Amino acid sequence: MFSPAARLASKRLLEIRRALRPSLALASPPVAARSFSTALNYHIDSPDNNPDIPWEFSEANMKRAKEILSHYPSNYKQSAVIPLLDLAQQQHGGWLPVSAMNAVAKIIEVAPIRVYEVATFYSMFNRTKVGKYHLLVCGTTPCMIRGSREIEDALLKHLGVKRNEVTKDGMFSVGEMECMGCCVNAPMIVIADYSNGSEGYSYNYYEDVTPKRVVEIVELLRKGEKPPAGTQNPDRIRSGPVGGNTTLLREPQPPPCRDLDAC
Repeated sequence: MFSPAARLASKRLLEIRRALRPSLALASPPVAARSFSTALNYHIDSPDNNPDIPWEFSEANMKRAKEILSHYPSNYKQSAVIPLLDLAQQQHGGWLPVSAMNAVAKIIEVAPIRVYEVATFYSMFNRTKVGKYHLLVCGTTPCMIRGSREIEDALLKHLGVKRNEVTKDGMFSVGEMECMGCCVNAPMIVIADYSNGSEGYSYNYYEDVTPKRVVEIVELLRKGEKPPAGTQNPDRIRSGPVGGNTTLLREPQPPPCRDLDAC
């Protein structure tokens, strides 16, 4: 039985919903009234994304899927849901249609809703089309302080798109990703390369970027070139300081005695 407080809260929530529903209906059509957050979780059938469209792994990827499943006990196939969704996304050009999710559900022998729950929770899974090169700008505090907003603005202006839109030629899209663990080389972007399917898929970090440098990277990709990943500051080596190390200038010394109790 629910407590009186819980029943009262439920009653108040129902009243609020009833009060809001007419105003939403008058303001705009049902689809337009959906908030951005719910749009990430809801699925509405469209000509290029509905469960009637056949989808299956390629022969090569089916072998990879079986290899992924071999890492888990046979009664825990559902544990492979994330790597299988990732593989499906790579094969499908960087995004997951509902029919691909259904195919994964069939392979791991779970209800499709169990796969939808995962695909709608993790931001690594794209549920709308992205470009062959999907550029993700880190938007967390260290990168933001170091100019990530200016970097995103430079990309959007150069490509003539808004965030999460795809360029008319299908080559590029720009999104935001939260912390990617490269704060020491902030600001940084990631480029997911779907231009050659799952066989040629790559996911590379480009660090210490500037608005000018990210535009140069885009143009190199447009020409079919592969810009070197990692720090884009020529005065740094990996995560080292500009000008070289000031500490740890020699090989680390081994401990005097590995048996600490005997020392």
